[in-house]
Amino acid sequence: MQASDRGSDEDLPGGSRLGFIGTGNLGSPIAVRLLEAGYEVVVHDADRDAASACIAAGARWARSPAAVAASAETVITCLPRVDIVGEVVAGVGGVLSSLGSGGCWIDMSTNDAGEMCRLGSIAHSLGVGALEAPVTGGVHRAAAGELTVLVGGSEATYARHQRLLASIGSKVIYLGALGQASKMKVITNMLAFVHLVAAGEALMLAARAGIDLRDAFESVRSSSGNSFVHETESQVILAGTYDIGFTLDLACKDLSLVHRLADDLGVPTEIAALVEQRFVAARDRYGGDAWSPHVVQLLEDEVGIALRSPGFPGSLVPGLGGAEATGRGKDRREGAA
Repeated sequence: MQASDRGSDEDLPGGSRLGFIGTGNLGSPIAVRLLEAGYEVVVHDADRDAASACIAAGARWARSPAAVAASAETVITCLPRVDIVGEVVAGVGGVLSSLGSGGCWIDMSTNDAGEMCRLGSIAHSLGVGALEAPVTGGVHRAAAGELTVLVGGSEATYARHQRLLASIGSKVIYLGALGQASKMKVITNMLAFVHLVAAGEALMLAARAGIDLRDAFESVRSSSGNSFVHETESQVILAGTYDIGFTLDLACKDLSLVHRLADDLGVPTEIAALVEQRFVAARDRYGGDAWSPHVVQLLEDEVGIALRSPGFPGSLVPGLGGAEATGRGKDRREGAA
């Protein structure tokens, strides 16, 4: 069957199908992964073209969030902003207007914990379960089901959806009540953004010192200063693409959530605040749709040195990072496979 045959706007019958709303850089490979795991999936996105890969893989298209919810027992949202999640879930014609009692809404977005709890309360008042399940590990790991899924919500609701969540991630961590996973997700993102800025500064120091950047990359990767971000994102910086499938707009949104959480908890986060300033400056210069590692381009522009080295991959793929390091002059592209 061709994708065009599956993409009708007709009302879909109810049953055990999953609904999936938000088929962007992260949502699309997750939805495809669920199809490959044997689930029937009904999809919707504000941009129908963004759902083309899902439709080609066997998903059915629905014309609205309400139509998705009317066709599914469980609806997953994976959306870029807190306000969009609220509108899609609880707004007029949203998921909760059509998802029947006994159904479940799962949010995989990076969301605000307070907003997640507010929406969860609305869902519970309608007899609908709610889970938060933001994912971490990098967009490139989504298609392979190698993400880590952070889960918050009632234990009973979590237990009913363990198989589904295990189809998405190789590791699923239950963190307790609704809101806890949202908090943990922005904490992990804070660390990733700090590591990214620091990795750029480390590479620039090496470049100015006259150290071969491939040797610098391998030295850091084999040191106590290594990080997952260095193993992966430093490679696309050195390739000159900056492409990790995650934008500066999203990074700035996540850092604002960190700022809000820190204020709410009374925790000073001075390093994160400085990193947020760098990301905002990068967004102002390169645009919100630019990939988040463009934050390192700020430093490149300031110093007048482009951090480039041949042989590094231009985009992230599953398995990138962690490969055995080899010396300069040999083929050291194992991590680019």
